[in-house]
This record gives sequence, C-alpha cells and structure tokens, in this order.
Amino acid sequence: MGLRWTDVQEIAIGLEDAHPEADVVNLRFTDLHRWVRELAGFDDDPERSSEKILEAIQMAWLEERD
Repeated sequence: MGLRWTDVQEIAIGLEDAHPEADVVNLRFTDLHRWVRELAGFDDDPERSSEKILEAIQMAWLEERD
C-alpha cells in the first residue's frame, strides 16, 4: 500500500528529498497539495486532503529540516 494523506511524517521526508530548496514557510497549499500527489508511492484520493492535513504536513516538513 502506498502513501496516504495520514502518513504525514513519511510525506514530509519525501518532500524534503524532492524539494530541498523549497520555502516551506511561504509555500502555497495548492503547490503543497500537488507536490504530495507527485511523490513516488503516493496512492490516495486527492479529494481526501484538507487544510488541516496540509498544515500538519507543512509542520512536519519544517521539523524535518531542523
């Protein structure tokens, strides 16, 4: 089974690997949503995401950088 929206930590790690130059703090949620869907192994319904999930992914990504 692939990555799902609830796999916040794994998604954050994948995003850091795929987009190490990204300005995570100022990232638009539309871009974040697209980048998550483009991750290798992501296999969830794009409509199942929410602002709360995207915020959690963004925060986990920031923590991954620290």
